[in-house]
Amino acid sequence: MIFILYRLIRTLFALYTLAIIARALLPVLGLSYAHPVMRFLYTITEPLLAPIRRRLPYTGPVDFSPLVLILLLWLVEQILVWVLF
Repeated sequence: MIFILYRLIRTLFALYTLAIIARALLPVLGLSYAHPVMRFLYTITEPLLAPIRRRLPYTGPVDFSPLVLILLLWLVEQILVWVLF
C-alpha cells in the first residue's frame, strides 16, 4: 500500500511537470493558444504560475515562472516523500 501511494505521488508530480514543460515549449513550436491542448494546459497550470509570475521581476520576453514552479514542485515532492515514507 505504501509503495502504491509513493508511486502515485511521484507520477502526479511528474505529469504536472510535463504539463508545465509542454505549456512552455508548444507555443515556441507554433501551437496557438486557441488550440484545445493549449487551453487545457493553460487551465491546469495557470493557477500556480500566475502568483509566481506576479512576484518575479520583469525579464523581458523570457518567462522564468515555469522554471521556478518546477523547482518548487520538486522541493514539495521531496518533502512529501521524506515525511510520508
